[in-house]
Amino acid sequence: MSKIKIGVLSDSHLKTTLHEAAIRQLVEEGANYLLHAGDLETKEHLDMLQATQLPYLCVYGNNDTRLIQFYGEYPTYQEPHYFKIGEIKIKMMHMPYYLTPDADIVISGHTHKFEACKIGETLFLNPGEVCAREKDLSECVMVEIEEGSWKVVYYSRHPSDSNWSSRTIVL
Repeated sequence: MSKIKIGVLSDSHLKTTLHEAAIRQLVEEGANYLLHAGDLETKEHLDMLQATQLPYLCVYGNNDTRLIQFYGEYPTYQEPHYFKIGEIKIKMMHMPYYLTPDADIVISGHTHKFEACKIGETLFLNPGEVCAREKDLSECVMVEIEEGSWKVVYYSRHPSDSNWSSRTIVL
């Protein structure tokens, strides 16, 4: 298996500039896929994901009711949503209600708190918040998988900064 890089973000809310910057960061770091764990809130945010021309997938968050009208136009699903990237089975949701180890990666959002831990063979991941609402940081994550090795790169930046800080967690 070659290296897979999965960019993960959540909780963009109405912060379009921060949403765009997070997507740009993940694309520049070589993401092969983009996943959004809900609370996009605007069609413009979906359009930004689509404009990358990368495969992407989203789940609806508790603030995404106005996006339901676009069902079928974008790959956005109800939670929990199961899918595969290559041989990697992923379960994604917004609300952290289905945190059972029934996939290789279990992604959630909603709490606005970054978390990454491996329990048994399952990676549990919350990318934190793009919107910088709960803390003065915009956050996103890259999951890198290569030959059985799992690495999570956590990116954060103050909303007024242009540079991202990163921290790597090998699991």
